[in-house]
Amino acid sequence: MRTAYSVETVRAAERDLMARLPEGALMQRAASGLAAACADLLGRVYGSRVVLLVGSGDNGGDALYAGARLARRGAGVTAVLLSPERAHTGGLAALRRAGGTVSGTGGAEELIARADLVVDGIVGIGGKGGLRAEAVPLAEAAARARAAVVAVDLPSGVDADSGQVNGAAVRADLTVTFGTHKPGLLVDPAREYAGSVRLVGIGLELAAEAELEALQHTDVAALLPLPGAESDKYRRGVVGIAAGSARYPGAAVLAVAGALRGGAGAVRYVGPAAEAVIARFPETLVSDRGPRSAGRVQAWVVGPGVGDDAATVAEVLTADVPVLVDADGLRLAEPAAVRGRAAPTLMTPHAGEAAALLGVAREEVEAARLTSARELAERYGAAVLLKGSTTLVAGPGGGAVRVNATGTSWLATAGSGDVLSGLAGSLLAAGLRAVDAGSVAAYLHGLAGRFAADGAPVGAHDVAEAIAAAWRDVRD
Repeated sequence: MRTAYSVETVRAAERDLMARLPEGALMQRAASGLAAACADLLGRVYGSRVVLLVGSGDNGGDALYAGARLARRGAGVTAVLLSPERAHTGGLAALRRAGGTVSGTGGAEELIARADLVVDGIVGIGGKGGLRAEAVPLAEAAARARAAVVAVDLPSGVDADSGQVNGAAVRADLTVTFGTHKPGLLVDPAREYAGSVRLVGIGLELAAEAELEALQHTDVAALLPLPGAESDKYRRGVVGIAAGSARYPGAAVLAVAGALRGGAGAVRYVGPAAEAVIARFPETLVSDRGPRSAGRVQAWVVGPGVGDDAATVAEVLTADVPVLVDADGLRLAEPAAVRGRAAPTLMTPHAGEAAALLGVAREEVEAARLTSARELAERYGAAVLLKGSTTLVAGPGGGAVRVNATGTSWLATAGSGDVLSGLAGSLLAAGLRAVDAGSVAAYLHGLAGRFAADGAPVGAHDVAEAIAAAWRDVRD
């Protein structure tokens, strides 16, 4: 599992480690890893042109010491000092001894234009509020240049803890981060600025709880429900789907498609799209008597395509089993009914739906996704799966937020969310906790989207059909 920790936790761990090491040893570890990553990116170090953008903090020192290592291997290294009087003294001396040169910001844009590699050491993980005015032209020049851009620990101008980008920021091709991932490297919009991320171990001991967790194949495989020798369809779990309407029968079909591939033993469908569901999936158990009379289920999915059927949403929310609320259900559900539930609830909004639930503009949610997911979970007392290019799953009791980036932009297609809801609901019925069900579903759904698309447009039904391949890929 990949984890990310807050700036406060990282700073405390760094202080503890520095107290046990010789002075400067921790910076040398970071600089060594940074120089190695830069060398790998360059391919050939000798004769290459490297420009260091150096601020006043420790990130500037890391960049200077790494630049010295590259200079000793034959690179032509120039450090552009944004605050010459506050540059790291030891790093600056090391660079000069290795044959590197130093420049002010005058003429820096021309240096960047000719460079093979630009190293962003302007601001560290404590930076807030975007780049300062004097750094903006350098970031813009780096974006225009043919050079690869490597960020030291975090792209300058992005918020390490929240993933917000409030102003201009450096766009990196590679971010070399030290000790642990920072939340901003895993959450959009900041993740978009980080490029590829390379973690360099420097010996930090992180005892506090992580801010973010990102499941990997092994973690997901351990959570997947598997039938045993004595399993039957009911012991494996039954998921109820209350979805669709005369206007949106396809939402029901797609939710059922996701549910059938999610590990539960059977799917019950309740709603006006029964004929369409049975025509496509004859194994579905259908009922026209409403959720309470549909038969026993271990979890419900309610909302996809239900239109204005508030009565069905309200009825499902009274069930004493886990309930997933999506799409129209999010709009129709009474907040008090969600907060008052004794059984777990999983809400699955996209940014627009989350904005409506929070009473803010969509842009606010997109700019502060981590904060928004946590606030929704706290406000509704429910697990929240916030859809997007990075999907976030926050639990109602606080703790680490799960982040998932297995998807593809081709998943932005009609009905994709209905498939995800059915899949997550099936995992709930199979016995997974709400946060686990949401996390595993997002992981498999994203992977299935990649497999189905393979670089081309894809429909929601294609994604549903690829879930089995994603499941096998994770298990294998």
